Amino acid sequence: MVTNQSNRNLVAALSYLLGFVTGIVILLVEKDDKFIRFHAMQSTVVSGALFILSFVLGFILAPIGILATLVNIIISIAGIIVWIVSMVKAYQGQLYKWPIAGDFSEKQISR
Repeated sequence: MVTNQSNRNLVAALSYLLGFVTGIVILLVEKDDKFIRFHAMQSTVVSGALFILSFVLGFILAPIGILATLVNIIISIAGIIVWIVSMVKAYQGQLYKWPIAGDFSEKQISR
């Protein structure tokens, strides 16, 4: 699918753009390039985990009100930091692995 290094890095970075949505789309389209597939899988795993964490903690902490809001703000800020770092590292051509999600993603694309 991708022909040169800069396009490859751009596609890998774009896999983080809309979280698990672009991650899944790129996983379905790109079948050969392990670098792109790794970043697409990691995008899917990390954004999916943050979404589930936010939902579950929001539900559990809902009776406490302000605490649920604060936890969701913290998760959102962490998500934005992860999103920016991931996109920059992918665009630079680095196979940057987040703890747990990176190893899981690498195993999934090696199948």
